[in-house]
Amino acid sequence: MKNLSRRLFTCPFVLVLALAFAAGPAATVAKNLRDSRGEGTTTPVPRKDRGWVQRQEQLNARVKKHADAELIFIGDSITHAWEGGGKDVWQKYYAKRHAVNLGIGGDRTQHVLWRLEHGNLDGIHPKLAVVMIGTNNCATNTPEEIANGVRAIVTKLRTKVPECKVLVLDIFPRGPNAKDRLRKVNEAANEQIAKFADGQHVFYLDIGPKFLGPDGTLSRDIMPDLLHPNAKGYEIWASSIEPTVARLLGESS
Repeated sequence: MKNLSRRLFTCPFVLVLALAFAAGPAATVAKNLRDSRGEGTTTPVPRKDRGWVQRQEQLNARVKKHADAELIFIGDSITHAWEGGGKDVWQKYYAKRHAVNLGIGGDRTQHVLWRLEHGNLDGIHPKLAVVMIGTNNCATNTPEEIANGVRAIVTKLRTKVPECKVLVLDIFPRGPNAKDRLRKVNEAANEQIAKFADGQHVFYLDIGPKFLGPDGTLSRDIMPDLLHPNAKGYEIWASSIEPTVARLLGESS
């Protein structure tokens, strides 16, 4: 069972956060992975597993309670775990800003698109959305397909909350070193995602190198499973984007 949990935790499609968030029985997880393989990155699709449905409902309830939200974070398990390993860092940087976490573990671009159409943005008018998504697509989608999915999310945000600026982050590095196959897919996608920035409404930051050693290695001291940050990793994330977040929120020039 210990080995099974380890394999599930490092799977590119699903969240098994040791801190708080379980993905469900192994048979259900496997079915969800099979079902999602035929999905396109730009077509909004909901997930069917009970944990995802419950989380989606919780997020919709959350935004209803926080109509004053100025800052939102959108993503997968790495964003979701601001409520786990990153909770103290979140409190330090974002609680005072009326920030809302809209991350769901295991999500791909197509699942985020569905969420944005079904309640995650209802009734809120944030000043800034921080988007980091795509690593769960990298095992079965091309860099171009991943980038197209991210662009669809940016377009959806610009349509639903046009007053909101969008800060797109690079898909974070994963795997032990630069030779990792999935990291290479994400890096190629990032090259295309960076081109979406227009400097007025959409902005891009590549903070991936902040997590890496000089030789491109990713330390387990920052991402224990070589995918999800720990508290140290979340501090790197928050501090790296802080000057840009403050500027885009109008807190600094």
